Amino acid sequence: MSMTLAPMEGVVDVYMRDILTKIGGFDLCVSEFVRVSNSVLPVAVYHKYCPELKTGGRTPAGVPVHVQLMGGEPQILAENAEVVGSLGPLGVDLNFGCPAKTVNRRDAGASLLRFPHRLHDIVSAVRKAVPAEIPVSAKMRLGFEDKILYLENALAIEEAGAVKLTVHARTKLEGYRAPAHWEYLAPIREALTIPVVANGEIWTPEDYLACKEVSGCTDFMIGRGAIARPSLALEIAQLNAEKFQWSEILALLVQYNTLLGGMDGPLRRAGRLKQWIKLLGRTYEPCSDLFISIRRFQDPAEIMAVVKSISTG
Repeated sequence: MSMTLAPMEGVVDVYMRDILTKIGGFDLCVSEFVRVSNSVLPVAVYHKYCPELKTGGRTPAGVPVHVQLMGGEPQILAENAEVVGSLGPLGVDLNFGCPAKTVNRRDAGASLLRFPHRLHDIVSAVRKAVPAEIPVSAKMRLGFEDKILYLENALAIEEAGAVKLTVHARTKLEGYRAPAHWEYLAPIREALTIPVVANGEIWTPEDYLACKEVSGCTDFMIGRGAIARPSLALEIAQLNAEKFQWSEILALLVQYNTLLGGMDGPLRRAGRLKQWIKLLGRTYEPCSDLFISIRRFQDPAEIMAVVKSISTG
């Protein structure tokens, strides 16, 4: 069994990867997507989205981080992948799953799921552009408006040379609405020879077990579940591990604030703190009350003053 931390734009950045991989349970991370449109991006962009490239491609806890690219043009993606390949990545991933309207209007993300041949061309071009020892993988959803092409898309990605496929078990139009359709993962897993990673609606260890039973998958990716329940991957990896207590969550917020010191701008840092506190409210009810009390704050110091008053109170 392997567990991957999902790429979540504006959420799972270098600081969140540091926090969650130190807790344990993760075998791999994927960076936030780097949007590739009509030019070869400078190295600085890749170092911005994946600073771990400067430290052997791993988080401080030693967990590998793969660089995710997103776009619709095979040639320009290949040229950018060649740049990434020169930076010593431990893997390159391709995004065919982002449901954001701004992304899909610009011929990227899940919009490409309407054209299996385009998925094939993109994966093939990127595979040829990076050294053979660098694995190329992809992430997709079950479709755009419907699920008609789900198996054809998966096969196209495998045939083009991907060594692994992660499947978010919903369509673009279904967004993040429950349920995730894990039952579609089994036919994909049976049809492909490469590993198929199950993703979608895993919030608890019980969800993980249910997804495993329905899909038959042995590899999993979690995103929002890990943000809302930071010990989730560890609980899944070690069945005797317990869900973090409220006091441990408060300590994590203090650690996160310290790491955010590397981010420019107090407003951005405050935004990230509030975002995590709000997401934690799904699992920890006190965080919902905490978010209400700090949601108008624009200074991290104000937010942390409230957090610390709770932890010492």
